[in-house]
Amino acid sequence: MSLDYSWNSARKDLLAGLTVAAISLPQAMAYALIAGVDPRFGLFSAIVVTGVAAIFGSSSHLINGPSNAISLVIFSALAFFDPDARADAFQAMFLLAIMVGSIQIFIAIFRLGDLTRYISESVVIGFMAGASVLIVIGQVANFLGLHDRGNGHQHVLLRLWNTLGHGGPVNFYALGIGGGTIVLVLLLRKLVRRYHLPQIEMLTALVLIAGLAGWLGWSVPSAHGTTVLAVVGTVPASLPAPHIPDIKWSWVPELSGSAFAIAFLGLLEALAIAKSIAHQSRQKLDYNKQILAEGLANLTGGLFQSMPGSGSLTRSAINYQAGAVTRASGLFTAGAVAITLLVAAPLARYIPKAALAGLLLVIAVRLIDWKRLRYTLRASRYDAGLVYLTAFSAVFISVEFSILIGVAVSILLFVPRAARLRAAELVVTPEGLVRERLPADPPATDLLIYDLEGELFFGAAPELDRYFETILDRTKAEGIRHVVLRVKRTRNPDVVFMERLELFLHEAATRGVIVLLAGVRPDFAQGLHNLHFAAWLPAERIFPEEEQIYSATLKAVRQAHVLLGKNGRPTRAGGTEPGPEEPAFFYRV
Repeated sequence: MSLDYSWNSARKDLLAGLTVAAISLPQAMAYALIAGVDPRFGLFSAIVVTGVAAIFGSSSHLINGPSNAISLVIFSALAFFDPDARADAFQAMFLLAIMVGSIQIFIAIFRLGDLTRYISESVVIGFMAGASVLIVIGQVANFLGLHDRGNGHQHVLLRLWNTLGHGGPVNFYALGIGGGTIVLVLLLRKLVRRYHLPQIEMLTALVLIAGLAGWLGWSVPSAHGTTVLAVVGTVPASLPAPHIPDIKWSWVPELSGSAFAIAFLGLLEALAIAKSIAHQSRQKLDYNKQILAEGLANLTGGLFQSMPGSGSLTRSAINYQAGAVTRASGLFTAGAVAITLLVAAPLARYIPKAALAGLLLVIAVRLIDWKRLRYTLRASRYDAGLVYLTAFSAVFISVEFSILIGVAVSILLFVPRAARLRAAELVVTPEGLVRERLPADPPATDLLIYDLEGELFFGAAPELDRYFETILDRTKAEGIRHVVLRVKRTRNPDVVFMERLELFLHEAATRGVIVLLAGVRPDFAQGLHNLHFAAWLPAERIFPEEEQIYSATLKAVRQAHVLLGKNGRPTRAGGTEPGPEEPAFFYRV
């Protein structure tokens, strides 16, 4: 925030912050329900994580706090605790937040944020699709009013099966409340869009449905202390206080994989949202500063009884659309949630879980960008396969490892594609045109020109060996003694390529074949220098790439013609050389 912060900017940030707080309240409780923890920890996260990230962040519009995807990973991370060990699970969640924050701070300090770009967009889309399915599965019991059966060691699908089979009869009161919440949210959403109203349809729907359930007596305890509907329960009217988690070191290995998954997923979410909004607002971002802010927010949250969090697409978009100017809007959001928690926390006991489940079903459907999903599935079999694999892994294996599985498979599938090295034969026409050889062109008689294109790393070694072998076989079979090897469009030569090249050049020299290297790029030239090629390869056979288009290759072709006794000029049909005013060579490659 700048020092010339004006009243007008403060007014815009305040209005935006209050608007975001209105949706943060129901979302925070709903995301805590996804994570399987007390709703107050979601509200604490909406205060602490949101506020700290706003103070130290770079984006003027990014709103941090509990998010749906992160909450789902938290649920999976805490699954090794039995349902009756809730106190230990809460302490482990605080420890998890500290671990996540520490990893993100480490990434910021060593500037490793670029690692997030190795997570394919297809993997993220697949993860979101799988996460939305898991959210729906996780809310079936609350939506139908069933008793959740199973324990944290069982797979989510097995727990769903046990719940449907042994969770008791469907509570039609809960079903009506959950369905009514969905209908009301959708109707209010239409009104918001039509009349450009503040986007508080979720909070409005939750308040109306909770009020209706209380008026009908469904969420009010009877004389026996029971209610017709399962309710959220008591939320203490207190602010998050400093707290050092009670740590059992046996939890650390159990939580490590999830901590890394949340750290990278959280950064990916936050940076993607910040970039998207900055593209519209024209704000210049400091990505490393934003990564540090994410880490500090989660680390502080873990010390103040909060869930791990990240950037929220919904709340950030609302913040931007509501007219926020600076990061102060995030502080106003955190402050508004804190005040509401102190004033209205006792009313949370009347919120039916079925109503929150209805909100979560809407959130689950909105979690998927259906347009991008369809676009990605149509783009290529490679992208479609990554989407299906990641979504399948999230549902059937483990949500926290689904991204790691998707990234690993994407790398495994990318390596063979990157290893495709292309080699094309070029010819020099009688007019001096250097172009790719056509099927109708006569075979070369005195000069071979090959153009290599692709990554020159170990994965391309088999194809490289095949091309070199082809060149040597042709020189022997056709009696050719001069070769131009164009390497302008090759990249990243490694030791395997340099070794193969050295063997090829030595073998060619043994056979009396002169090889000229054209279009040698700086990294290629550095490799030649480091490996002392100059000790045995004449400098006049190396033609570094220059600023002029194709000049290095043309120089190499001209030099080959000089060695062939043609004075460096092409020969016209009929055996005559072009006149001095005519160009010697030109390109179309």
